[in-house]
Amino acid sequence: MGLQIQVFNADTSAEIDAAFATMGRERPDAVLVGATAFLNGRRVQLAHLATFHRLPAIYALREYAEAGGLMSYGSNVVDAFRQIGLYTGRILKGTKPADLPVVQANKFELVINAQTAKMLGLTVPDKLLVAADEVIE
Repeated sequence: MGLQIQVFNADTSAEIDAAFATMGRERPDAVLVGATAFLNGRRVQLAHLATFHRLPAIYALREYAEAGGLMSYGSNVVDAFRQIGLYTGRILKGTKPADLPVVQANKFELVINAQTAKMLGLTVPDKLLVAADEVIE
């Protein structure tokens, strides 16, 4: 496909700022922000830096799109918590944890922030807007 991938690791807010400064100079076609506890706690900073540097970015959690990020695609966290509750209930009723099946997320959601797309000068295709679980206006 001819794509080049560059990985930036950040463990502090200053390292996030430095990574976005570099990306702002190098102008990648897109940015994918992974999901870690540290990055999730800095979602506003990440969304704002991507917009400030006019970088189209996608995130793993809807909270990023709600904070101003362009879009997110990932598992539905509320559904995952529901599954945790079901597992907890079964364990409390006596089921041995080792007897429970391993489950994976089965509900994924696409959230698009149309306002951010407009701010970045991007036109989101109608097919993508229709496929989205939510479009933030």
